[in-house]
Amino acid sequence: MGRLFGTDGARGVAVTELTCETAMQIGRAAAAVLCSKTGRKPKLIIGKDTRVSSDIMEAALTAGILSVGADVVSLGVVPTPAVAFLVRELGADAGVMISASHNSMEFNGIKLFAGTGYKLPDDIEEDIEALVLDEPDKLRDMQKCGGEVGRLSRMEDAVDLYVKHVRSTGERIIDNLTIAVDCANGSASATAEKLFDGIGSKVYLISCDPDGVNINNNCGSTHLDTLVEFVREHHCDLGIAFDGDADRCLAVDGDGNIVDGDKLIAIFAKDMNENNRLSKNTAVVTVMTNLGFTFFAKENNINICTTKVGDRYIMEQMLAEGYNLGGEQSGHIIFHDHATTGDGQLTAIQLLSIIKRTGKSLKELASVIERYPQVMVNVKIDQSSKEQWKNIPEIESIISKKENELNGKGRILVRESGTEPLIRVMIEGKQFDVINTMALEIADVIRSCCPIG
Repeated sequence: MGRLFGTDGARGVAVTELTCETAMQIGRAAAAVLCSKTGRKPKLIIGKDTRVSSDIMEAALTAGILSVGADVVSLGVVPTPAVAFLVRELGADAGVMISASHNSMEFNGIKLFAGTGYKLPDDIEEDIEALVLDEPDKLRDMQKCGGEVGRLSRMEDAVDLYVKHVRSTGERIIDNLTIAVDCANGSASATAEKLFDGIGSKVYLISCDPDGVNINNNCGSTHLDTLVEFVREHHCDLGIAFDGDADRCLAVDGDGNIVDGDKLIAIFAKDMNENNRLSKNTAVVTVMTNLGFTFFAKENNINICTTKVGDRYIMEQMLAEGYNLGGEQSGHIIFHDHATTGDGQLTAIQLLSIIKRTGKSLKELASVIERYPQVMVNVKIDQSSKEQWKNIPEIESIISKKENELNGKGRILVRESGTEPLIRVMIEGKQFDVINTMALEIADVIRSCCPIG
């Protein structure tokens, strides 16, 4: 993980941590590095989510990019995967998404995409970091004036182009369903109505009224209670939930049962395998994937490739080995035949298409995998404790002790978040009460060894 960019871009509390000055410098540095790589004046596209701070970040980024002579095309409010799609469609040199994804509204982030539509390579991110953090004077010297500054334009049909692409990947008509769609008051609020309009089913859009501060607020894929209640009250066949920038998708069946990313990947892997579309008969998942997925894969003759947590690592493995399906429990799911990154709305269309083709309910489809009880406890830490906690004997000891107690009938994973100052304690096993107690005990030891403040 870099000094400025984590596993999913630069992120922090907008203005106070991820400052306007930093955003401007990232813009300058990104444009400067691209200019040196291509040998010509670069063009960057910028999309954003619905946070009130996204306008501030966009203005700062744009100013930085234009100040060193590069051009900017503003897409307005769009999902993150729309930026990944449009950067290739428009022949741009890079794409920028301003979003803190599933995080609460006070956070914001800057994600960079290469002209290929994939996340910006590590070496280019490192070059940008070096300019911003080590050579700010050099960046100031690169500023242009007069007619040499860059030009800003705005794209009015960005949403239409993206929606047309997503719709083209699945069934055109998905009739006779009642569907609730939770837009998280985020980027999907700009696209969902057009995406689901005319599919032939009754669609309720909820949490689709962003006001700048209500993104992810008790809604979306990280807060499913609202969707569960709506599905039950309105007798929907299923519910679909996106996160703030719509690169994640989770679902709820007609009984209100949550269908997480692991279950969705199982549904897609089985369908693609049965239709000879699963490349190398393999699904790419992460170390956080539920143990139940392992048993599902064995029963269905599907191979598993496991990576570190983070959709960039999943994508790297998919590219390296030629796989076409991968994803995370959180709902980042990548269909490489159609996209270069996780796409929540693409996931929704693929899911609805399977329901249409098979005639099965979501509950029936999700029954192919039995989920092991899993407990996740998040422990806040100071920046000073990042990476250092791994070498603390008390933490190593409690983890080892609990692993011995599980005796091979479960697993423990303790890892640092790539997007927030947190240590995540995850335990899986057959008895919820047992693993819950274990997770809390490990978390208590971490807190005692890594106090905040």
